[in-house]
Amino acid sequence: MGGELLGFSVAPIISAVLSAAAVMAIWFALAPAKQGKSVTNRLQDFVGRQDVLDSTEMDETLAKRALSPVLHRILSFLGGLLPQRDLAKLALQLSRAGDPGGLTVLDFVGLRLLVAIGGMLAVYFLLGAHESLYINVRNMAIAFLVGFMLPKLWLGQKVKSRRKQIARALPDALDMLTIGVEAGLAFESALLRVGDQWDNALSQEFRRVVSEMRLGVQRNEALRHLAERSGVEDLSTFVAVLIQSNMLGVSISQVLHTQADQMRLKRRQHAEEEAHAATVKIVVVLVFFLLPSLFIVILGPAVPRIMNILTVTSNGK
Repeated sequence: MGGELLGFSVAPIISAVLSAAAVMAIWFALAPAKQGKSVTNRLQDFVGRQDVLDSTEMDETLAKRALSPVLHRILSFLGGLLPQRDLAKLALQLSRAGDPGGLTVLDFVGLRLLVAIGGMLAVYFLLGAHESLYINVRNMAIAFLVGFMLPKLWLGQKVKSRRKQIARALPDALDMLTIGVEAGLAFESALLRVGDQWDNALSQEFRRVVSEMRLGVQRNEALRHLAERSGVEDLSTFVAVLIQSNMLGVSISQVLHTQADQMRLKRRQHAEEEAHAATVKIVVVLVFFLLPSLFIVILGPAVPRIMNILTVTSNGK
């Protein structure tokens, strides 16, 4: 029963699947790259990978240089098999997550399908050897749905984590921008200086803004792209104020100084809010975890005596 699937041997099926996977991998590795990208898309790819271009290709490991292109092509092929809906929204989410692993939209869709199929097969071979057909189909369907949703949950967690990093680093970055501009640096040079000083999500976005401006994108447009990619409310407010000051001719150093003060105040208020919320969380832990343990330790030794007293009393009556 363990080596058969619906009355047939599993070995030929596994051999066929592995052979098909090997043929697909070789075909994707030797297939020529597509040439249909426009100039705008190539520029966007260059800007998005500016941090990756800082290191040479030969510094990467052999596995990454040899297997990564093949894996990306396989994921893109699998992603093309599914219906292409909400691609713009998914691309925005990947951008807000920092483009993890260099995944494109089709790569991420293909990754979801690959994880779903892998989970389905793993559940069958681990749990379905001695089960009936109905139970196997049910377990495989549940595994497929869970595997299909896991990458989406992972992406949402990456977006949330990156937003927190940007919001936490924003006040200090504005202080450094203010110091740089007041010292005589241009705004682009101040952004680049902040990007060189730190290595976090916000500094990466600053370096990307500088790259876009150097490629000919106007400052206001590059700042709008920054606000859209980050999805952080405080950063969007700062970008809106900065664009408005550029249009009205207000001094950038004055705007930066005011925004830095406001961001520090917001961070202090957020810390106080988290401190007040901690009290409620501690109460929940006390009621459901600590107090029952204390009751067991304190009243536990007295329970047998109370039971004996009640037993004697009931027998005496």
